[in-house]
Amino acid sequence: MSVAPGPQPDPAALPVVETFHSLQGEGLHAGRSAFFIRLAGCSVGCSWCDTKHSWAAAAHPRQEVTALASEAEQAASAGAAFVVVTGGEPLHHNLTPLCVALAPLGLPLHLETSGVDALSGQFDWITLSPKAHRPPADALLGGCQELKVVIHDEPDLSFAAAMARRAELLGNRPALLLQPGWQSARGEALAVAFVRRQPRWRLSLQSHKWLSIR
Repeated sequence: MSVAPGPQPDPAALPVVETFHSLQGEGLHAGRSAFFIRLAGCSVGCSWCDTKHSWAAAAHPRQEVTALASEAEQAASAGAAFVVVTGGEPLHHNLTPLCVALAPLGLPLHLETSGVDALSGQFDWITLSPKAHRPPADALLGGCQELKVVIHDEPDLSFAAAMARRAELLGNRPALLLQPGWQSARGEALAVAFVRRQPRWRLSLQSHKWLSIR
């Protein structure tokens, strides 16, 4: 006896934690005006995550991608230079409908991901922030524009170097950034010392936290 499948989530709607227009606080595009779409749902589960409230997708309302595109359009008219899709882990969801809805705006689309899922949607800039306990898929490591690794202790440096080597073996030479864990004095000291010795790497700081802005 076959069982009829239950109702499936509408691919044109996504669980959204928040949307906001602010400045990109970290990475290579830090300091630029951007519109952020923070999606809910994450199975990666980093102990030091600062958005743990985003992990449970069912705890957040689903929004139509057309409504999100309308918000992005308003942000663009107010000065947003690009759209950032973040999370949670945004690639837990099919991002193609969202990218299709955003495309007519003509804004560059940026993705922030840990890379544990297959890529969906079309993005102009992918920031890959890989995690040692859930390494990224080769497709993301080989296709990202920015590799940004969070540093708390020495093993994180070894992991960052391994990710950079793997990306190069895959034919990719992304921008390389180390980002100390927030308020991690050990992470700060290690990242600064490493970048001082490694000319290909840059230091990324969470400037939005220093400035107390979203």
